Amino acid sequence: MSGAGKRLKLGMVGGGQGAFIGGVHRIAARIDGKWDLVAGALSSDPTRAAASAEELGIASDRSYPSFEEMARAEAARADGIDAVAIVTPNHLHAAPAIAFLNAGIHVICDKPLTATQEQAEALAAAARASSARFILTHNYTGYPLIRLAREMVARGELGEVRVVQAEYAQDWLTEAAQNKQADWRTDPARAGAGAIGDIGTHAFNLLSFVTGLRAEALSADLHSFVPGRSVDDNAHILLRLAGGARGMVWASQVAVGNENALRLRIYGDKGGLEWEQENPNQMRFSRFGEAPRILTRGTGEATSGTRIPPGHPEGYLEGFANLYSEAADLIAGRTQTSELPGLEEGLDGMWFIAACLESAKQDGGWVRR
Repeated sequence: MSGAGKRLKLGMVGGGQGAFIGGVHRIAARIDGKWDLVAGALSSDPTRAAASAEELGIASDRSYPSFEEMARAEAARADGIDAVAIVTPNHLHAAPAIAFLNAGIHVICDKPLTATQEQAEALAAAARASSARFILTHNYTGYPLIRLAREMVARGELGEVRVVQAEYAQDWLTEAAQNKQADWRTDPARAGAGAIGDIGTHAFNLLSFVTGLRAEALSADLHSFVPGRSVDDNAHILLRLAGGARGMVWASQVAVGNENALRLRIYGDKGGLEWEQENPNQMRFSRFGEAPRILTRGTGEATSGTRIPPGHPEGYLEGFANLYSEAADLIAGRTQTSELPGLEEGLDGMWFIAACLESAKQDGGWVRR
């Protein structure tokens, strides 16, 4: 393991030429200078894997044809990787994660946890048996104002939470699309679910992260509007939360006019918070009977996880980078505490997906834990 102050060594599974999320992870890992990408099994196509590694400056002897070989080889090297980033489609999360966990290598995995409950259980068993850490990149938890919102709820500034609404609306799947990103996300064998898994898990996770409230039951209305699509592209979900609070999640990839509209609204008996991902540097805070206030990133208490002065936009990549920065500090032993999402948050997301699918089969019947 790398010592304090040194850059850690990162490997990557997936994320080769033409991939979107792999590039995001690489940028996020570089922002704070705590990681060097040194190894990869970047594609199941050996030619593409080798070409991708060359483009990224990965030495040819550390470009691997398979994640199995990569896990074995890197675990055996004196200068082996400290962690691996898994940036494959959902159905290819579990097998590489298990291989690296079994090899004692820390895992940073894209969400959701897996495509199926069976895969999730196998991954969970490996994570619990391993000395290595498992981190899940629910990147919106890294936004500074989301961290502030979590603190404000925890210290009672909203009072007792009554109502929580989370929504994630996009429009890019309004019509049948044929491209790499759409193909696997609308394939139940590779994605496991549609909008509820791809973006609904983000909204559900954000709701839980900020409020600290666990969902006890849900009722889901799932629908696919695009003819021939075999996964949901729109979902309305009611939640019963611990302590009697009520929640709602709307996830849609057919909401024309919405690009990446993740929104969170929390209302207690003393105050309310409202935040939108497309304007992440401002958050509306209202105390009952008083005029609303606009809280801004980089001022007051909202300075944790920021890199530039107030008024300069920070967002998606920087939120992702906060997770990578915190993961580096945790793995290197520079800190012992963390708010990073991990296995339990991943399993919570898998319950959310499974419960939504089961509720939909029951025509919106309530599904309890």
